[in-house]
Amino acid sequence: MKYTAVIFVFFGLVCLSRSATYEDKYDKIDLDALIKNERLLKNYVNCLLDKGPCRQDGLELKNNLSDALQTDCTKCTAAQRDGSRKIIRHLIQNKREWWNELEVKYDPKKIYVTKYAAELKKEGIVL
Repeated sequence: MKYTAVIFVFFGLVCLSRSATYEDKYDKIDLDALIKNERLLKNYVNCLLDKGPCRQDGLELKNNLSDALQTDCTKCTAAQRDGSRKIIRHLIQNKREWWNELEVKYDPKKIYVTKYAAELKKEGIVL
C-alpha cells in the first residue's frame, strides 16, 4: 500500500512538472509587424545571442529554444510552430547573417539544419 502511494505521488509530481505546451501568452504577437521592424527583430536576435538584453517574451523564447529544437517542438502550440517557421523563413531569406549567427550558437554541429533541410526545401527555402 505504501509503495502504491509513493508511485502515485511520484507520477503526480512528474505530471505537474511537465507542461503539455510552452507558455502561450505570447502566441498572439504580430509577427508580420515584428518582421517589418528591423530594430525590434534585431533586439530579439541579440537576446538569443547573448549580445543584448531580453524582454520577457524574448527570455521565454531563449529559455525554451534548445528544448524545442531537441524535441521537434512537441511542446509548441500551433501558433508557435507556425510563427517559428515564418521567422526562420524571413531570417534565412532576408537576414542571412543573423541566421548564420543563430545557427552557430544553437546548431553548431548542423544537426537541426540537416534534419529540417528537406522540409524547408519543400517551402522553397534553401540552406
